[in-house]
Amino acid sequence: MTTPLSILDLAPIAPGQTIRESFAASVALAQTAEKNGYERVWYAEHHNMPTIASSATSVLIGHVASQTSTIRLGSGGVMLPNHSPLTIAEQYGTLAELYPGRIDLGLGRAPGSDQTTARAMRRDPRASDQFPQDVMELGAYLRDESIIPGVRAVPGAGTNVPLYILGSSLFGAGLAAALGLPYAFASHFAPDSLFEAIATYRRDFTPSAQLAEPYLMVAANVIAADDAADATEQFTLMRRSRVRSMISRGPATPDYSDEQIDAFLTTTEGRRLADMMRYSAVGTPADVRTFLDDLVASTGADELILAHASQQIGDRLRSVELTAGAMAGALA
Repeated sequence: MTTPLSILDLAPIAPGQTIRESFAASVALAQTAEKNGYERVWYAEHHNMPTIASSATSVLIGHVASQTSTIRLGSGGVMLPNHSPLTIAEQYGTLAELYPGRIDLGLGRAPGSDQTTARAMRRDPRASDQFPQDVMELGAYLRDESIIPGVRAVPGAGTNVPLYILGSSLFGAGLAAALGLPYAFASHFAPDSLFEAIATYRRDFTPSAQLAEPYLMVAANVIAADDAADATEQFTLMRRSRVRSMISRGPATPDYSDEQIDAFLTTTEGRRLADMMRYSAVGTPADVRTFLDDLVASTGADELILAHASQQIGDRLRSVELTAGAMAGALA
């Protein structure tokens, strides 16, 4: 593959599926990605979301790592203001000692939840303001260069787990550039600032011990299927589910029907939410390759991180296989 492919996995809980089944699906997804030449699989920290099971990223990474052999695994990302840098250094240092050369640590500053959940997590509302300092403290622990005298991450010190900055705004781009870290843009759900963020990152990049030149990862949703109509139907189901989750937070929220969601999508606000998914490659392998090739050409991405978004695990696994084949130039 000319452009490395990776996967973002939220450990989705499909309708009628248990959380345990969701984790089994994540193992199968990583195993399939490994067989098909993907670079890495990342897991995103979210909380209090009934359709997402990837809240404890380090635990899930360890589970999947034990059932794969070579593929890199990491967070996409850990929402660092929810945690102390020392705790994350210890968790990911543990993973790095158990699975050397296979662990990544992507970092974000969003809460990964709503405000009520943030309070339940004892999150300080001002914690995001400390994100740059927390990233530097965390990196120092992993290099065994603690900036707090007398404190050392055990495990963690000297593992040099690579850090990545995740973002959907110019803030993350600027921070990744200033610290000389790889930057992953969340264009799969927040596309508006993509090109401005890329320009900022490349213009302001300062080399670091980890990275000599900018390294850009761009995200996209992908649904590849043998039949274009089937892919389109899978995308329709995915979009309904995402929109429903965005407008259905809180215990008193009604359970909107498919017809109500489709009607909402015709409104101004509905179209705005749908547009958040504009970077979605949907169709046959040839369709997906055309979309992803254009995305690489327009952004100059060094790597694509793909959210294979089909609700059913069988469809997701097939999408992983078809996309890998298409991007390798051997259409399945």
